Order: sequence, then C-alpha cells, then structure tokens
Amino acid sequence: MRLVVRPSLLDGQVAAPKSKSLMQRFIAAATLANGTTIIREPAENDDSLHGIYCARALGADIDFENDDLHLTGNINWPEVPLNVGESGLGMRLYIPIACLFDKGVKIIGEGSLRTRPIDAFENILPALGVNFRSRGGRLPVTVQGPLIGGEATIDGSVSSQFLSGLLMALPLAKNDSTIHVDNLKSIPYVDMTLEVLRSFGIFIQHHDYKTFHIRGNQKYSPADVTVEGDWSGGAALLVAGAIASKTGIKVAGLRGEYTQADKAITGALLFAGAKLMQHPDGLQITAGKLRGFSFDATDCPDLFPVLAALATAGDKPTTLTGIHRLTHKESNRAITIRDEFAKAGIKVELIDDNMIIHPGLPQSAVLDSHNDHRIAMAAALLGLRGGPIAIDNAEAIAKSYPTFFDDLELLGADIRKK
Repeated sequence: MRLVVRPSLLDGQVAAPKSKSLMQRFIAAATLANGTTIIREPAENDDSLHGIYCARALGADIDFENDDLHLTGNINWPEVPLNVGESGLGMRLYIPIACLFDKGVKIIGEGSLRTRPIDAFENILPALGVNFRSRGGRLPVTVQGPLIGGEATIDGSVSSQFLSGLLMALPLAKNDSTIHVDNLKSIPYVDMTLEVLRSFGIFIQHHDYKTFHIRGNQKYSPADVTVEGDWSGGAALLVAGAIASKTGIKVAGLRGEYTQADKAITGALLFAGAKLMQHPDGLQITAGKLRGFSFDATDCPDLFPVLAALATAGDKPTTLTGIHRLTHKESNRAITIRDEFAKAGIKVELIDDNMIIHPGLPQSAVLDSHNDHRIAMAAALLGLRGGPIAIDNAEAIAKSYPTFFDDLELLGADIRKK
C-alpha cells in the first residue's frame, strides 16, 4: 500500500497506542499462571495477536469481556509449531518457554524475523538442559527440555530480550539458576520484565544487572493488569507535534507504572527545544525553535527513526549514538534511514557508532518502509513538514500501531491513498 503524506499543521488530541512490549509480556506471564488473568485495555497489533496465538497453542483459554482480555493459563505441550510472526520479542520469549517441555517444540516466524540471529540461545540453552536445533542460528528452531536450570553466561549486547525470555521461563525450572550477563543493553526493558514478573508473583534478584539469581519451582499467580500507552508509538506523535503543530497537540495515555525505555523521548525533545507540559493522563507538546542536539539512544534504539525525523527540523546537525543496536531490526535501520532520507534530500552520515543527521526541508520523494513499522512512521513525519512524501509498504505500521495514519489524520494531517 502506498500512502502520500503532505505538509500539514496539526492540532488536537489523540491517545497513544497501547504498549505491545507490555502486552506481549502480560500474555506470556498469564499463560504460565494457573488461573484467570484479566488484561485491561489490551493492545491491538500484529505482534500481540501472534502472542495470543502462541498462548492458545500452549493451552490457554482466551475470552474478551467488556473489551478486556481474560486469559486462563493451562500450559500444555503444543501440538503445533509456535508461530511468533515477525515479533523479535515473541521469538525470544517463547523459545525459553517452549524449553519447559520434555518433548520437542518447534518455533517458527515470518518475514525478516527469519534472518535475525538467535546465537545467544544456541550458546546458553544446552547448559540449562535443553536440546537446541536451528537453521544455522536462525528460525525455525526446535527445542526439547525440560529446562532444568543451572548456571550460564549470556551476551547482552545484541538484545536484552534474550535475557527477558530466560527470566520468564527459569522460575519454573526444577533447579535454581544463576545467569551472568555481559555488556547488557536496554536495561529499561529488563526492568519492565522484572516488574511484570512481580505483578504475577515471580521474584528475581540481581546484582547490578550483571548476575541474576532465579529461584526454581516458583509459581505464577494470575493478575489483574492494565496495558499502558506505548512510549514508542507515542514518540512518533510527540515528534509530529514538535515539527508540525502551531498551537501544540496533546498525547493522552502516557503514564509510568511500568518502565518503558522509550520514555527517553521526552529528554530528546527538550534537548531539541520542544516545549512539553505534563497533564494527568499525557503530555502537551508545542513546537519551539528547534535546534540540533546530541543524544545517546543505545538503550532505546527504537527511537532512532523518529529522532532522525525530528533532527531534520533543527538548526544544525544532530548526533545520535548507538547505531550498533540497529543491525538486527525489521531492517538494518541505520542504513535504511540513511538511504531513504537521502531520497528526500536529507543527508545522514554513519560514522563509527554515530548517526549524524543534517537538517533540511524534506523534498518530494517516494520512500520505502522496508516493511519496517518505525521507518514507515519516520517517513510520514518527513512528509508533514516537507515533500509530499509517498510511502510504499505503509501497512508495515500494523506490527505495532495499526491506527497511526488514522490518528495523524485526526490531528489534521493530509494523507492520501495512491
């Protein structure tokens, strides 16, 4: 699908989408609990739907009542492969969970997920009692447990999600476990996992995020939880307000019971000169005189695309640090941002671990999302202040924020289907 986004002035209020990161963790934890969990205000996106599919395959009963999701955990060996779709988090949660069974379980995925490495599991799971087979370090994977626990070391530099998956499954192992973690990135996402686990009665100790002690034979308890607004999707709306609003916009639903790494967008926006005002249930953002800034996005790599779009409106080049975190996403985002922004006349340099974005008014161009939801959103942001920008494969937003373009239109964006 090709959509064209034209220069627009935004005004009004929208609600941030619900967090797929929280939703997926809630679904996995609820599946492991004996009893019925209520997930209020559930997220509706492709990654969450695949999480529901995996929960059902593992024996969970799922009903919707008054728009709330009621999930009754009853974990059993799945007779069909677990299809995690294109969800990197889903892959890294359900591979360890599948290791709880003494019969083989196959995990499959779709699209670009089939090219993303899972070497971390291949290196660590055999030490914890698991027979692990993969397609050259990629999906599909077949695992056979049971996961018995023990001691192992994991490299946390590629993704914190490998650790999150282990933290979900190892409390149900027969023995206690000690996991040593080298060079852990995206610590806020690990905090989110630990907070979700506490909501379900699971407790894990750690020492400075370098050593995690996990008591075995714990039991998940059902919970009553609410999916908060997603700071990742909310970040795109906030940047839209910063670069394309006259009187400002309000983004509702952004609160902070659970840690979300992408809340760091607020600091980046302030560095860039935008004006933020806190409201009881969200943020008001008004464009100020935007400037170039420096920001380390190592722990919040999903912000790179929208921050790059924000940087085009500055008064001097912006430097974003941490591009080594962008290689194994839906696309190689550093290269994709550089090449796609170039089509719109925006110069982006990749130097060592830094992305340097030179400001400028985006020129009319056709950009390709590369089936990457965050690239599609960044392309739309370029179109709001320049262009117009046509976006091929715009439907990629369904992965995390299916109503993104609808919400932009509610704020006054000129978006047309071509």
